[in-house]
Amino acid sequence: MNARLRRLQADYREVQAVFRDNPCIRVVGVTGNPPEKYVVELVVKGLMPVEEGEPVPARHFKTEIFLPLGYPRRPPFCRMLTPVFHPNIDPQKICIGDHWSAGQSLTQLIVQIAQMICYQSYNVKSPLNAEAAAWAEQNAALLPLQKGDLSTGL
Repeated sequence: MNARLRRLQADYREVQAVFRDNPCIRVVGVTGNPPEKYVVELVVKGLMPVEEGEPVPARHFKTEIFLPLGYPRRPPFCRMLTPVFHPNIDPQKICIGDHWSAGQSLTQLIVQIAQMICYQSYNVKSPLNAEAAAWAEQNAALLPLQKGDLSTGL
């Protein structure tokens, strides 16, 4: 078995164990054996965009994570399946470039995405969504939207 397959298997085992009883993070679908694609439900305080006006609060989000052939040296491709209002997330992708290294686990990446959605983590200096970046700067006193350790759900 090659190193990539061993890593994919290890990631799957860790994701199952870490998020088994987590109320904030739940794996709702996988593709492949071992899995190369994950659909994850995140139950955290976040924001959804609206056509005009202020973003609206939301608590349920889904993201898709695809692990490419070069994984873990190449970062996963991550995108939201539900709309989210965040400086580093657009409808096509989640910017994890500043956060990814081959030593990072898939579990850590999933927690990072949850932290991004509830504004525990964001970067207004290099946004994918300029409107959300401006909103975050203007509303910094309201952030993060949710505190606590999302890896445990507490």
